[in-house]
Amino acid sequence: MSAIPANPSDGSLADVMPSVAAALGLDLRNPLHLPPARDAVLVLIDGLGAELIRQHAEEAPTLAAMTSRMISAGFPSTTATSLTSLAVGAPCSKHGIVGYSFRISGESGGPPASFNPLRWTVESSSGPSAMDRFPPRQVQQQPSILELLAADGVDVTYVMREDFRESGLTRAAFRAGGDYRAASTLDEVRQGILDTFSQPSRARRFAYAYFGDLDLIGHVHGPGSPEWLQSLRAVDRCVADLATDLPRDCRLILTADHGMVTAETVVDIDAAPTLLADVETVAGEPRVRHVYARPGSADDVLDTWRSELAGRARVISREQALDEHLFGPDRDHADRLGDVIGIAAGGVILARTQLEKMESSLLGHHGANTTDEQHIPLLIR
Repeated sequence: MSAIPANPSDGSLADVMPSVAAALGLDLRNPLHLPPARDAVLVLIDGLGAELIRQHAEEAPTLAAMTSRMISAGFPSTTATSLTSLAVGAPCSKHGIVGYSFRISGESGGPPASFNPLRWTVESSSGPSAMDRFPPRQVQQQPSILELLAADGVDVTYVMREDFRESGLTRAAFRAGGDYRAASTLDEVRQGILDTFSQPSRARRFAYAYFGDLDLIGHVHGPGSPEWLQSLRAVDRCVADLATDLPRDCRLILTADHGMVTAETVVDIDAAPTLLADVETVAGEPRVRHVYARPGSADDVLDTWRSELAGRARVISREQALDEHLFGPDRDHADRLGDVIGIAAGGVILARTQLEKMESSLLGHHGANTTDEQHIPLLIR
């Protein structure tokens, strides 16, 4: 049943918006070779990994049949990083949103702080707001492709939750103004998209639509759980309706920000004093950790993490990550990376049960570079 190829193409999530903009007539690269279009809608389903579609093709026949290409989410495969890569058309080595959390210094100086770009908070996901200390347009300074579309006369519409309208991540990544259609449920997302293109227009139109419940359910109940499968079936029906009901001259593109794996083995960093020796901050998330060592201790921390996590995580230095272009080819934001980077293997999570109670309690996780987390669909109608 599944039409998804066995291997990803050379494309990545950062190639999607430049290709969409080129299809709408902008003089930009079109690495995904999208055909010309007058109108286009990009639907992003959070957590919809291509391997998950393949594994559950009978539950998602429309997605399985219509997804003819598979691309890479980029690294780390986490929402804040992926959405910014999508919006600006570049990997995180260029835009600087290098993980679920990471250490950052403000423009006015002062000690660096652990920063969560998804919540736009400091110290933890539930910490105080970082909006004043780390203004979104200072943290992420690359122009977005949506800004270029708007400047070229394309009408831009957002279809997503109301609380995302002025969030730090939206302001940092997408940056462009436009019409906003608040939508939380799948029915609201579908209707918001259809309403955007229901009437003829002299202007070219682009809509970005986001739906996050599949990811949330996967985190709480696990990918492949009965609750997750129910949500997947609903997403599939929504996509089938959109493919049928959208005007034929409106290009429909669907993709995701990452896949997901189920936690099988928990390494509790907070219960392992050796992993915290000579460490100032541990950021990131359970599948990818940024470890910031005390001055002069980076080599010792690297050796300790490699020894303690042998067989359970790949542990590398910042310099090795830069040499490998793990986060992308640029070094613009190298100081945001950990001195040591731990990438969980298999079903391992590197949890912090005391400092990150919510994140540590989840069943589904993503962030690393396994195929289950990296491979994402590219559906084009």
